[in-house]
Amino acid sequence: MTAHILLVEDEAGLRLGISDLLRSEGYEVDMARDGLEGEGMAQGGGHALIVLDVMLPEKSGMDICRDLRRAGVEVPILMLTARGELIDKVLGLRLGADDYLTKPFENLELLARIEALLRRAGPGPGMEVESYTFGDVRVDFRRAEVSRQEKTIELSALEFKLLHYFVHHRGELLSRERLLDEVWGYAATPATRTVDQHVSSLRRKLEVNPAHPRFIVTQHRLGYKFLG
Repeated sequence: MTAHILLVEDEAGLRLGISDLLRSEGYEVDMARDGLEGEGMAQGGGHALIVLDVMLPEKSGMDICRDLRRAGVEVPILMLTARGELIDKVLGLRLGADDYLTKPFENLELLARIEALLRRAGPGPGMEVESYTFGDVRVDFRRAEVSRQEKTIELSALEFKLLHYFVHHRGELLSRERLLDEVWGYAATPATRTVDQHVSSLRRKLEVNPAHPRFIVTQHRLGYKFLG
């Protein structure tokens, strides 16, 4: 299970483009085409983040953001708009938006903003805390146990910590430097192969075909991404 994102955008081409981009990065995406539909889906819960256009039919993104916050919905909101005026950005943030991106934007910037908001928010709807299953592997975080079809998979303490980090940051591009800093607890050096060696070990134990991993995938020259 990956982070679940709600996309509220009335422009069909942009809606399709953003949803395809997010799905290619491992996110699950729900889509709404107007303000009332989007607000209803947002109130239904289950989303880790909302990408919300400002200019929408039926009800504006500004009004949706305001009313969601008034209703106690605390899901991070990233607002999209073709406007560039400072007053619109300030108004959106004052109404409860967490970030603001002006159209047109680069895909990499959108992904970076989403990753940052999810990271700041921590575990939320669709982002487990006690147990997690991917493929036929089950992870019990409370007991620090990993199993496949009820048979225990032995992981070292560091391998389990790395898997825990992957699962809690699923769908994100994780550089080797970030993994070394946040999992190992020290800054990376350019020559180190520590992360690669531990990822390789995890793949041998968890992937059905380690040579062609399905869950812990390599992003060439950039790092790794967990797609469980």
